[in-house]
Amino acid sequence: MSAVDQGPQGAERTLGQLVASATAEMSALVHDEIALAKAEIRQDVKRVGIGGTAIGIAGVFALFSLPVLSFAAAYGIHNLGLGLAWSFLIVGAAFLVLAGLLALIAVSKFKKVKPPEKTIASVKQTAAVVGTVKPHPRSVSDQAVGVARSSS
Repeated sequence: MSAVDQGPQGAERTLGQLVASATAEMSALVHDEIALAKAEIRQDVKRVGIGGTAIGIAGVFALFSLPVLSFAAAYGIHNLGLGLAWSFLIVGAAFLVLAGLLALIAVSKFKKVKPPEKTIASVKQTAAVVGTVKPHPRSVSDQAVGVARSSS
């Protein structure tokens, strides 16, 4: 036998000791794998949190820039020689047209949404199969009748 299979005194290990050792090592391996998975998931969650926060802050800055850009567009149109009120009206109308186009796109996409037909068919098929299943008849044997239970 090799030195791995022998105990501290050089005696051979029993089958029980080998099984216990293998079980302990397997348990340690599983715990280590779980710890590694937790560490990796923790890093990914941290990255997702930082990315989500960055996107949220970017959205806030984009939202704050919208009025500034709207004023800049209106004053730019005004500098072309049109009245200030008409310039703001043009910018506002452009936003309404853009909102209307986005709403039309959204409605057309919503109309294309259909129920999950394959899933519904599968569920109906499963329900039909389960509905026709009957329990197996069990024959009462002589051994089952003679079984006594203790009530302690």
